[in-house]
Amino acid sequence: MCTHVSERVNALAPSATLAMSQKSNELKAQGVDVINLSVGEPDFETPRHIKEAAKKAIDDNFTFYTPVPGYMSLRKAISDKLRNENGVDYAPEQITVSNGAKQALCNVILATINKGDEVIIPMPAWVSYVEMVKLAEGKPVEVKADISQDFKITPAQLESAITPATRMILLCSPSNPTGSVYSREELQGLVSVLAKHPQILVLADEIYEHINFTGSFTSMASFPEIADRTIIINGVSKAYAMTGWRIGYSAAPLWLAKAVNKLQGQYTSNASSVAQKAAEAAYTGSQECVAEMNKAFERRRNLVVELASQIPGLKVNRPTGAFYLFPEVSAYIGKTTPDGKKIGSSADIAMYLLESGHVATVDGGAFGMEGYIRLSYATSDDNIREALRRMAEAFAALK
Repeated sequence: MCTHVSERVNALAPSATLAMSQKSNELKAQGVDVINLSVGEPDFETPRHIKEAAKKAIDDNFTFYTPVPGYMSLRKAISDKLRNENGVDYAPEQITVSNGAKQALCNVILATINKGDEVIIPMPAWVSYVEMVKLAEGKPVEVKADISQDFKITPAQLESAITPATRMILLCSPSNPTGSVYSREELQGLVSVLAKHPQILVLADEIYEHINFTGSFTSMASFPEIADRTIIINGVSKAYAMTGWRIGYSAAPLWLAKAVNKLQGQYTSNASSVAQKAAEAAYTGSQECVAEMNKAFERRRNLVVELASQIPGLKVNRPTGAFYLFPEVSAYIGKTTPDGKKIGSSADIAMYLLESGHVATVDGGAFGMEGYIRLSYATSDDNIREALRRMAEAFAALK
């Protein structure tokens, strides 16, 4: 039997978030009551007016191939959204609709990064960034900021990471996995550095834009010094509770949008026609649902921070966006479980919490930051309370 797997696939690490979710589901299938705080997925239903738009699209026979970059009506809606909400100008021709923001990110990286090109990634960072750069044969350059910096890198750190081989910086704000949000002033500090290096593309993952408790959001593309080389990645998954619909987009300089269309045309063509019409309704319809979900996430943020702060040994900050808490758990590394196993890493802690506390979290090492775990509070208040109770009990049992 032939079992030849390419080197590029062998070099990739599996998604830690999906792996932990799978283990959680396996335990659930065995009848174990597991509370899953590992997956970054809103627990709300897709708003009714969006679902109705999808049903209408089927009845109206929007069931054929669409243009590779997406329906023009959707791209116009996205262009209008960017202009009206973010104060940035991207023509519909500069927008490519993809199968989720994940593909949009990968499209841009594959279309711009050559072998040996360096991509600066502030850490901790979403698990797929590094793997996408590796897939393109680029070199990830990790710049770390821990809880003492609220997980945000400084201009000095950015400047020191830049070399003649630097081709891109990939910035996510609000952040997965930390929930940190860069203020306009903080972003201006980074922009002042980037303005001196015109060869560096700025890839801004803004998928959590609307899950934001600061009262304002600043897009990287709104800074004129770097606007002509900034690519926005966004989509409907988080803000509109549409993870399964798989609609994301890139908004890029025209030369890059053309390259992305060429690439996508060869390996997926277009995103789902029906999902595109649903996304169009999301962008053009009432935004009340977005505000309501944001209020719920803020309430849950307050709850999870309060409860986690009460667990001895945990270091907790107060995230200002997304729906994640990223506590430091290094105080428990070196301790022993009730059955005699030594805790040697944050991965061991995540596994211990799953097996003993029946709470699924994700090891911080998967995000490039050993000694932390990620909790997703995109679940009910009752689940949060019970999960943190179980975690407190499990931590207290360590010797």
